[in-house]
Amino acid sequence: MIPRQFADKSVFTVAANRIKDYIQHTPLLSCSAINHICGCQIVFKCENFQKAGAFKSRGAANAVFSLIESGFNGSVATHSSGNHAQALSRVALHTGIPAHVVMPENSLTSKIHATRDYKAQITFCKPTLEARESTLREVMAASGAVEIHPYDNIEIIAGQATCAMEILEETQPDFIIAPVGGGGLLSGTALAAAHFGQCVRVIGAEPAGAADAYESFKTKAFVPSVNPKTIADGLLTSLGQITFPVILAQVSDILLAGEEQIIDAMRLLWERAKIMAEPSSALPLAVVKANPGIFKNKKVCIIISGGNADLDHLPWLK
Repeated sequence: MIPRQFADKSVFTVAANRIKDYIQHTPLLSCSAINHICGCQIVFKCENFQKAGAFKSRGAANAVFSLIESGFNGSVATHSSGNHAQALSRVALHTGIPAHVVMPENSLTSKIHATRDYKAQITFCKPTLEARESTLREVMAASGAVEIHPYDNIEIIAGQATCAMEILEETQPDFIIAPVGGGGLLSGTALAAAHFGQCVRVIGAEPAGAADAYESFKTKAFVPSVNPKTIADGLLTSLGQITFPVILAQVSDILLAGEEQIIDAMRLLWERAKIMAEPSSALPLAVVKANPGIFKNKKVCIIISGGNADLDHLPWLK
């Protein structure tokens, strides 16, 4: 059953029309070498080519443009380890409104620099969800800014769904696989598949060292992210009050991959497909490689969620 706030598919078509002139319609690419290695037909939805380097530009644009359509002229705020920070800062700069971003102090330097380049006011915090949220409350109280949550927001989810809508306009795979942290992309993907797909199963991919969504999905009871340990820095948050029920209702399964599997998949994408994927984006390929029995001879679409890798510290060089 589709949650009521997403039951009307016009929510998604309106979002797609609202942001179409601001985002990239990213390509679907394939690699015969990776298909041979994995034993299935894979296409990669390359959101590493998206504005600000990640799918997050879709949701951020939809959320901010929706506010502006309602007459909003204040400032916006969020917490993010990087990709949502960049996306929100970029759309705020584009529309001429101030952006305040709380970032963990261990965020990638490249993501911090990009967020600054988009003129956001950055406040750093300890690298925990509690610190992110408490620091954000302080920033909002001082600035009067309105929160644009990185994933637990209806307009954000509708914006992220446009990625899968583009996929389904071009192909109807057996599986679409998306990484899951807070669940905005996975929720949007599953909802798009429900409304616009033809028997498409949606799978979430999560690091074994940050498996709170996996535990939540399997037990059907919310499990928070506590001290996650993974190279996939975009997947360190807990599911939200909106995203968790959507995932329970619409996602077929959540599968895990370990750190070495993620690194190997990332290197494989760079070397064989020439796709510059960050660790979070390589995770779905790691999941496919780790579960050959599920995906053998199937048509699989993997969402490469972003390409904002730290070029000075590539993981296979350690």
